[in-house]
Amino acid sequence: MATVKIPPVLRASVGGEKEVAADGASVGEVLNALAAAHPQTQTQLFSSEGELNRYVNVYLNDEDVRVLDGLQTAVGEGDTLVILPAMAGGSR
Repeated sequence: MATVKIPPVLRASVGGEKEVAADGASVGEVLNALAAAHPQTQTQLFSSEGELNRYVNVYLNDEDVRVLDGLQTAVGEGDTLVILPAMAGGSR
């Protein structure tokens, strides 16, 4: 089982938890298991085509999954996924 670290912006969707455990052999399977257990995260994580939303960054053990195999990146027992929403905006 992998550990998924939940950013503050998504914690309300997972009952306030900072971390949740989810099963899966790939990043996509783990994130889909998270979405199945916490349906409010589905649209926050995935586009209507089933891809990661462009403003959602996911790291597997400190490696950006977009430079690995994306949602097909293999996940091992005890691995950690970190979800980081992109930040934008600001003023001068």
